[in-house]
Amino acid sequence: MNVERLLRLIAGTFILISLALAHYFDPRWYWFTAFIGANLLQSAFTNWCPMMTILRKIGVKG
Repeated sequence: MNVERLLRLIAGTFILISLALAHYFDPRWYWFTAFIGANLLQSAFTNWCPMMTILRKIGVKG
């Protein structure tokens, strides 16, 4: 799996987990969902994402 596909998998998983946490435990978890969305939005414009940097450093192929 390459970096882009793994990044989408991680982002989607984090979003679903944060939505479940907000629904079942505390609505403040929506802030985590918003953070992920904002990070994806900024990465669309800057072509840089912290998670991509981390994934490349641990050896995921580009």
